[in-house]
Amino acid sequence: MSFFSNIETDGTFEAAPAIEVIPNDTTCVAMLDDAGWTEYQGDEYISLRWNILEPAIYKGRKIFQKVKVYDTDAKKAEKAKRMLAAIDANCGGKLMASGEEPTDTSLAKALLNKPMHIKVMVWEMDDRKGNWVSAVAPKAKREQPKPTEVHADADVDF
Repeated sequence: MSFFSNIETDGTFEAAPAIEVIPNDTTCVAMLDDAGWTEYQGDEYISLRWNILEPAIYKGRKIFQKVKVYDTDAKKAEKAKRMLAAIDANCGGKLMASGEEPTDTSLAKALLNKPMHIKVMVWEMDDRKGNWVSAVAPKAKREQPKPTEVHADADVDF
């Protein structure tokens, strides 16, 4: 039996229409289904793939995130490490507890398949659009802090 036994073609093919991006400032429940180190054109970063679980209209959509913990700009690298630490905290804190640079294996063990809230934003470049993750928070509803507990670097609920 041939691999192409049921396929007929006239030599043309048209892909499905482009999927619209998730609207700016949308909160979703998502989990990571892939995490690991990647290198592209000399930049090494942690590559994350988010799988949207809720709302149902976006279920199954994927959002890709580059966490550039070794960015040449120290402020950007620090911000990326804070994002990674927040994701890790929502997944149980295993990476932070180890204190070591994460490996592909430790990233997968610590971060995959653990739902949390993410805030989705839209990026635009030339005539292209896509989504990026601007914030993360635990899936469980958090208690609102008492006014006396609020300070300048308090977490922001969304």
